Amino acid sequence: MYKNNIDIELVNKLEEKCLNIRKDLLNFIYRIGMGHLGGELSIVEMAVALYYEYMNYDPKNPKWEMRDRLILSKGHCGETLYTIYADLGMYTKDYMVQHFETLDTAKFGMHPNRKYIEAIEASTGSLGHGLPIALGLSLGARLKKENWRTFCIIGDGEIQEGTNWEAFMAAGHYKLGNLVAIIDKNGFQMTGSTKNVMNVDPLDKKLRSFGWKVISINGNDMSEVCKALESLPESNSQVLRRPVCIISNTVKGKGVDFMENNYKWHGGGIAKEQLEDALLSVEKSGRMK
Repeated sequence: MYKNNIDIELVNKLEEKCLNIRKDLLNFIYRIGMGHLGGELSIVEMAVALYYEYMNYDPKNPKWEMRDRLILSKGHCGETLYTIYADLGMYTKDYMVQHFETLDTAKFGMHPNRKYIEAIEASTGSLGHGLPIALGLSLGARLKKENWRTFCIIGDGEIQEGTNWEAFMAAGHYKLGNLVAIIDKNGFQMTGSTKNVMNVDPLDKKLRSFGWKVISINGNDMSEVCKALESLPESNSQVLRRPVCIISNTVKGKGVDFMENNYKWHGGGIAKEQLEDALLSVEKSGRMK
């Protein structure tokens, strides 16, 4: 059954995966003691759609030359990717906890490090630098005449960093149609709303003026996520066309009622009693779809 050319069975399958990833993520953050749950929960739909359906990617061979690349510019939300890697069978949850920011055997950290995690394309967390890296990868694919695509997930707070705008300008200039920027626009950053800290709107008009094609969606609605990703043209590094930016309007802390739209959950740990309430909230919100 299809709705607006979207496979409803696929959407349902991916939504079920999101439910499980959110629960696994909460348990993981509880075990390691610290995370950035607000922004980690807001990107779940997009990350799940990419890794389980829309990226050309093999978890058994994360360095496959023809893979699509994903740069998580908002690197402080790396635990979402770690949770997905565990679900894909790349690591066990116990292994990740055992090697999380340990003194001598650290593999996993609050920010992802490409030296220790094969699936990580770039060490990120100094906010604002992921898109310039993605731009370089896209140009590299063009020079090598290879047609894999580069995705870059960017936080709306880090759009305040100037290096993003240099990269937006350059990508539009070079017409990098093999580059897809995804702005996780959850409206909040560490100290409050992005509107009050440093307003970045109107993003759509600004990006179009830089030569980008812009798609605005509800990034927590899997049918809209799928529709946006399925609308992408076939990646061809040699074709000059506008790069694509998906403005993914999301809810910070999505799925956990007491975390939603609350900037105080930008970073921190979660207590046992909070974990139990959070898991119940995720289950309830997931089953209501």
